[in-house]
Amino acid sequence: MPVPGPELFDWHTRRGALERLVPPWESVRIAEPYVGMEEGQRVTLLVKVGPATLRWISRASDIIPGCQFRDEQIEGPFEQWVHTHSMIPVSPDASELEDRVEYAPRFGGLGTVVASSLVPRRLARLFRYRHDTLRADLAQLAQYGAGGPRLRIAVTGASGVLGSAIIPFLLTAGHDIVRLVRHPPRREDEVQWSVEDGIRDVERLGFVDACLHLAGDNIAGGRWTAARKASIRTSRSLGTRRLAESLARLAAPPRVFVSASAIGYYGAQPGDVTEANGPDTDFLADVAQEWEAGADPVARIGARVVWLRFGLILTPAGGALVPMLYAAHAGANGPMGRGTQPMSWVSIDDVIGAVYHALMTDALTGPVNVTAPTPVSNRDFARTLGRVLRRPSFMPAPAFALRTLLGREMADLLLLTGSRALPARLLASGYRFRHTDLEDALRHVLGRQPASGDTNGRAPRGDRER
Repeated sequence: MPVPGPELFDWHTRRGALERLVPPWESVRIAEPYVGMEEGQRVTLLVKVGPATLRWISRASDIIPGCQFRDEQIEGPFEQWVHTHSMIPVSPDASELEDRVEYAPRFGGLGTVVASSLVPRRLARLFRYRHDTLRADLAQLAQYGAGGPRLRIAVTGASGVLGSAIIPFLLTAGHDIVRLVRHPPRREDEVQWSVEDGIRDVERLGFVDACLHLAGDNIAGGRWTAARKASIRTSRSLGTRRLAESLARLAAPPRVFVSASAIGYYGAQPGDVTEANGPDTDFLADVAQEWEAGADPVARIGARVVWLRFGLILTPAGGALVPMLYAAHAGANGPMGRGTQPMSWVSIDDVIGAVYHALMTDALTGPVNVTAPTPVSNRDFARTLGRVLRRPSFMPAPAFALRTLLGREMADLLLLTGSRALPARLLASGYRFRHTDLEDALRHVLGRQPASGDTNGRAPRGDRER
């Protein structure tokens, strides 16, 4: 790891650390807020296994500050489970993280047979993801200065797919988070807001350095009826404007307003597209323009406004990749329509990184494409996904079938057309992508790294094959 042992230990004690290391393919929820690491401290996890939810309670023990701690299961699926985290110095600026798990299965000999075939494989998959993620996180935090300013950040959409991924990273960076929620506050860090009224109690919100706006109806959450399209438009344009108006009324408004947007702004323009390109004239382009215009109230009072135009976000936790995974596992993975339409993708880790870059980079303002610099065709995306999952990728989805299922407008704008959106402003401002190769990105977020000796012609990176 690219930090000294004590700093590596300290990272593990921060709020958000456990959530940050949960792979996106796992359904794990912490039952109560994390209060810090101390001897005997208990953590309760709710782990979804198929239709059932498993309760796993662990206790911290044998804590040696800067060097080591253990998690011991006191309730869960194993007869015994002890996980020792050791931080071993390598040099003044680097350390080695060793994870040692000792376990004993339940159910005697039968349990031993089952566990011996499943547990080592799942642990290897888990720790490969955790180590790659942590190493990259530590490097990114160092890039912006480990001792940099600590911000108080208000976040909408905190429980959504993006918010659930981004907030743990921000917490491990040492920032304070205020969750802007639709329901009456249930926790001290929650403040209520709504699309119609904005923030109802600005005094409860108090001072914030920045606002991260991620809320908005899911554009793929149902067929685009007239009512559904109106809801999509309102949730973005009106919701953003009411939020911005509320923030502008604060005695000390936030200095930074970073909001989600989408590359749907560009429609199906030919060739490479950057932030210098203007908008298209279709429904999604109109929504994106109104969405971004909603920030005018905070822009007028001098806040730095950044619009993050997201491409196809790769995560199995939700979003557009999920139905593709279902189709692939069912043997129905293949090109949609002609398959020549471009797909501008980005890994969830680079979404997190781009958000942090936007918050911490004072020179960055205006629209920013959040896409990998290597878009691919729909046909190549299907082939790559099939290779990663070891599933066929030749079953096409005819355009007429997609239009019948979703309606012509929805099918055309979401599936059958696209743009080659390039992250010109991210790259020019110094952002370093974690994933520029589609196959590497899919393998990381799906936990499907090739087995030893099966690297598809690629050399293993770092400790991936240990």
